[in-house]
Amino acid sequence: MLGCHIGRMFQVTVAGGSYQEGLTAVIQGVPPGMLITERQIYGDLLLRKPGADELSSPRKEPDLPVIYSGVNAADTIEGAANRNHTNGTPLAILIPNLDRHFIHVKQYQDTNRTPRPGHASYASFAKYGPDDDAIGAGLFSGRYTCTIVAAGCVAKKVLKRCGIEVFSYIKELAGVECGDIDHAKAFDYTNAYKKMRCDLDPFYQEIYVKNRITSEMRFLEKMRILAEIEQEIEPIRQKAPEMTPDAISDKYGVHHIVNCPDIDAAGQMVDAANKISATGDSCGGVVQVVVTGVPAGLGEPVFYKLDGELGKMLGIGAVKGVEVGAGFAVRNMTGFECNDQMHAEDGKVVFDSNNAGGITGGLATGQPIIVRLTIKPTPTIDKPQHTIDKYTLENKDLAAITRRDPTIVGRIWPVAENYTAMVILDHLIAHYGYEELKNG
Repeated sequence: MLGCHIGRMFQVTVAGGSYQEGLTAVIQGVPPGMLITERQIYGDLLLRKPGADELSSPRKEPDLPVIYSGVNAADTIEGAANRNHTNGTPLAILIPNLDRHFIHVKQYQDTNRTPRPGHASYASFAKYGPDDDAIGAGLFSGRYTCTIVAAGCVAKKVLKRCGIEVFSYIKELAGVECGDIDHAKAFDYTNAYKKMRCDLDPFYQEIYVKNRITSEMRFLEKMRILAEIEQEIEPIRQKAPEMTPDAISDKYGVHHIVNCPDIDAAGQMVDAANKISATGDSCGGVVQVVVTGVPAGLGEPVFYKLDGELGKMLGIGAVKGVEVGAGFAVRNMTGFECNDQMHAEDGKVVFDSNNAGGITGGLATGQPIIVRLTIKPTPTIDKPQHTIDKYTLENKDLAAITRRDPTIVGRIWPVAENYTAMVILDHLIAHYGYEELKNG
């Protein structure tokens, strides 16, 4: 596979598969001197992992990361206090698969002759042949996105030091749309939602809050603990703190399932999605990403335009459209309506609108960058569908018997958020280099 690498200054290479031993993100371009822990990375991974609520797949992968390289194993000199700090070498993050049992493998074996409509299973078989990693769809499964979340978590940490924030939320689900929300309010809401998920996640509490795995442990010791956890997944899940939806709303000010900064709309989204799921079908939606604090001029022309790079998020499984700013709505605007007019105010440039989504000519304008992703319905559904036997080309019918997500939208917003962070950081490193040379 040649498509598993991205970036120029901040580079990420991913590997692994849904039912292989696990998945890996290897990151180059991480500056030295940063304290990065598995607990921090898991804080983002738990937002994407399956089995978290009624709208996600029942697969029980805990998605516990292990930092394998790229950090100091000890203080470089006595008293340096830089143990576990990044050292500038490639940072490797492993995410072992712990919930892969023969019963689930057998389900795929029983259905792999008949490709799932809407999934990559036919095209990947055509490309790779009989040895295609078809158990759980391999690297074509949405499971691979955990590597993007892990790498993007690191990128967000670097960006935050530079005054840049990246956040995302669900804009639309199952035909229910969230209205326009002030960016500051949406940012605060999203942070509150993330805190709620950490506080109520049983693995976060059992593994990291209780220090069952710590940064001070050696790799093999961490793997020994993970081998134990593999046998304890269900008992740990049963330890999840119990809070009613009303209690969650009162304490955190968020919806208990959907990260949508309009709580009323979030409730309607869940109802609509559950209504569709009850028929065996699935639904899609829209995710919005916002980036604030970006310096004007960030980006490159022609082939590396910033909006073009963000458009690569079409590479996220289930994403079928990416729009920046007003996006497709510009087709119904006049030039006067679409143009973001500007004026000077207290020595700063102020724009009257942001239809460009913070990017013109492939360069940042200094306004918030706004990106929306259209997510298709989960292709694995519990309804009879026409397909073929990929070996004999006989016509067949297929109904899903594997674990499935009623909707994938609720698991893609953290992927979009962290993918965006990788792109922004990749450009930011180059931008700082240009600025340094320009200013002498």
